[in-house]
Amino acid sequence: MSVINTTIKPFKTQAFKNGKFIEVTEKDVLGKWAVFFFYPADFTFVCPTELGDVADHYDELQKMGVEVYSVSTDTHFVHKAWHDASDTIRKIKYTMLGDPTWEISNNFEVLRPDQGLANRGTFIVDPQGVIQAVEITAEGIGRNAADLLRKVKAAQYVAAHPGEVCPAKWEEGEKTLAPSLDLVGKI
Repeated sequence: MSVINTTIKPFKTQAFKNGKFIEVTEKDVLGKWAVFFFYPADFTFVCPTELGDVADHYDELQKMGVEVYSVSTDTHFVHKAWHDASDTIRKIKYTMLGDPTWEISNNFEVLRPDQGLANRGTFIVDPQGVIQAVEITAEGIGRNAADLLRKVKAAQYVAAHPGEVCPAKWEEGEKTLAPSLDLVGKI
């Protein structure tokens, strides 16, 4: 079942952010754009490259009004230990959610129940809590934060401009499309 255009489900968890442990619920997400960035586990191989890439783009996402929540089935304690042990993870300023009960991973349908790990999944959520974009990749395929930025910009553009859509490879400032009977068969 696809989670596109569904509202995020309730959750409550502990997280690590800026050297502190905090509690986060779905209510904290509402009111601004959000990215949920699921990954299998801390202290692994592809995961730190992805999390570091998102950390390198976090300031730009913040300027766009986007909050980032990375999520693995590890605890907030493990997130802190990883943060303290790794130069790549140490640069993370966004919230690292712990999901040891698998509640959030199940809610977003990325849990591998036979392993207790989340698949690599990226979800763009609008300020109303509705999932607007999803990307799921296999274990060995890392994601690209630059393309995530492009997708967030497209989602924000479409939300702000009803009746327009962003074509393939759309970049901010480029032409969009206004679907109509006149366009059928012309593209």
